[in-house]
Amino acid sequence: MRVAVVEDDEGVADALVDALTANWMTAVHLRRGQEVLVRHHELDIVLLDLGLPDLDGIEVLRRLRQVSVLPVLVLTARDDERPVVRGLHNGADDYLVKPARMSELLARIDTVGRRAALQGSTAQATTRTFGDLVIDVGSRSLTVAGDRVRLTTMEFDLLAAPVENPGAAVSRQQLMDRLWGDAFVAVSRSLDVHMAALRSKLGRPGSIETIRGFGYRWIG
Repeated sequence: MRVAVVEDDEGVADALVDALTANWMTAVHLRRGQEVLVRHHELDIVLLDLGLPDLDGIEVLRRLRQVSVLPVLVLTARDDERPVVRGLHNGADDYLVKPARMSELLARIDTVGRRAALQGSTAQATTRTFGDLVIDVGSRSLTVAGDRVRLTTMEFDLLAAPVENPGAAVSRQQLMDRLWGDAFVAVSRSLDVHMAALRSKLGRPGSIETIRGFGYRWIG
């Protein structure tokens, strides 16, 4: 797996690169957000610090999501949750607060890798239509009223889960297991943020019904 550590702190970056390399990953240190935008096609996942010398990390996310669904894990030292929530809204797949526990970071990277591999091996040319919503599972695309809607990897996975069996309830536990590979390493708040972003992009918030105290259901 090719991992970019986008971090301007040399000490933090060196520690992460060494740890990732020791775990059989190909790690590269990028110091500027612009480098990510130029080299994203060479990578499998990005560990992105929000405080960069050339571009704010949120702006890097916005620009990256215009051209790629490359998985992004935000690394932040900020204890204010607002920039983290903004990052998730703008396409980050997950986040960790620095200094991150290496075991947890490796677990989340592994989860993203396994999910991407599974998507590549099991994608089917299945199209599901609900009124003016068209969901193509094979191409992982969403069309609303004839317009293509760009979803992050996490958002599409979150959409696909209840759509597989319309009307059936899907628990939060099941969704977190599916999106993160293990609900133990998932962050419940992250699920809420991704769901809010998905509903906003759908423009049909009532299509995904909340089952209080349990999870969600697709009602189309």
